[in-house]
Amino acid sequence: MSGNTLQERRQGAMQVLSHAPAADIALRMAELPLPPYQQLRAPENGLVMVRGRIGGDGAPFNLGEATVSRAAIRLHSGEVGFGYVLGRDGEKARLIALCDALIQSPDHASAIEAKVVAPLRAEMRPARDQAAAQAAATRVDFYTMVRGEG
Repeated sequence: MSGNTLQERRQGAMQVLSHAPAADIALRMAELPLPPYQQLRAPENGLVMVRGRIGGDGAPFNLGEATVSRAAIRLHSGEVGFGYVLGRDGEKARLIALCDALIQSPDHASAIEAKVVAPLRAEMRPARDQAAAQAAATRVDFYTMVRGEG
């Protein structure tokens, strides 16, 4: 598992799953034997207020609204998972909620990490590394610029 605590494992998985396409998550989930579960909250769409700050330390202000989809699932063993995604993709929110519940289950956590989260993380790494390299290429180090004083 990637994290030591349950919270770290859940956070790491949500970071990967929120950026992965729903079809990729579904494809990997189809390979696993899933335990019985019930939907506590069927996938639904709604709006959230996005807040911003100027300069990172200024007073917060309401930037605008964003569409989100959410879902909640409970395994018959009692674990409850939640899924929230930007946009109107209820199926992705449902899949994320199911993964979240399974990650909390001692019987299923290692399978979800090995068969779903880790492969998706590995697929996403090259694109993330490329974006980081492109950003690093445009970085300016102001401390090395020669000043015209003196």
